[in-house]
Amino acid sequence: MKLSIRKTEIEISYTLVCLTALSMLLGIFQGFLWCASAIALHEGGHLLMMARCGYFPKRIKITLFAIDMIDSERQQRRTRENLLIIFFGPFVNFICFLGGYLLYLKGIECVLPFAAANLSVGLFNSLPVMSLDGGQLLYLLLCRGLSRERAEKAVDVCTFLCIFPLAALGFLVLLRSKNNFSLLFVSVYLLFSLLFKGNRYY
Repeated sequence: MKLSIRKTEIEISYTLVCLTALSMLLGIFQGFLWCASAIALHEGGHLLMMARCGYFPKRIKITLFAIDMIDSERQQRRTRENLLIIFFGPFVNFICFLGGYLLYLKGIECVLPFAAANLSVGLFNSLPVMSLDGGQLLYLLLCRGLSRERAEKAVDVCTFLCIFPLAALGFLVLLRSKNNFSLLFVSVYLLFSLLFKGNRYY
C-alpha cells in the first residue's frame, strides 16, 4: 500500500496491516496500539528535526519489524544536523514518557501503558547497536576523532558486547518463565541486523 505526502513516498507493508487485524481478533489491539504510537512518535521526532533542518526523506517504508527512511542527503549534511536528527527520535520518546508518568502520578492511570511503551522504545533505540539510533550516534561521535573504518569497528564491538548479555539474559528469562521469549527475540533480531547490515553506516 503506497501513498505520497509532499515529496515523500510512504509504503506500508500488507503484513503490518494483517498483524493489526490479527491483534484485533486476539484482543490485544490496545497493547499493539500503545507500541505503534510510541514507534510513530519516535519516527515523527526524526522527521520533525529533519524538516526543521530543511530536509525530507524521499521514501518511508513501514514494515512489520522496522521503519526505514530513504535519506539520500544524509552524507551531504553537516555532522551536527545528523546528530540532531538521530537524537530527536529517542528524545521525543523520553519526553512522552516523562509527561505520561507525571500524569500517572496525578492519578490518571490510563496513561501508564503509553508512558511504558515510550520508555521501552526510547531505551531500545538508545542501545549502542549499529542498526539503532544509539549506534549511529556513537559512530558519528567517534568519527570526529577516528577514521570511518576504526569508528565502524568500534561500534561493531559495542554491538556484540551489547547483544550477547541480552541474549544470555533472554535465555534465563525464557527458562524461568517457560514462555517469555521477547528479550531473546530482540537479541536475535539485533544479531541479524549486524550480520546483514549492508551499507548501514554513513
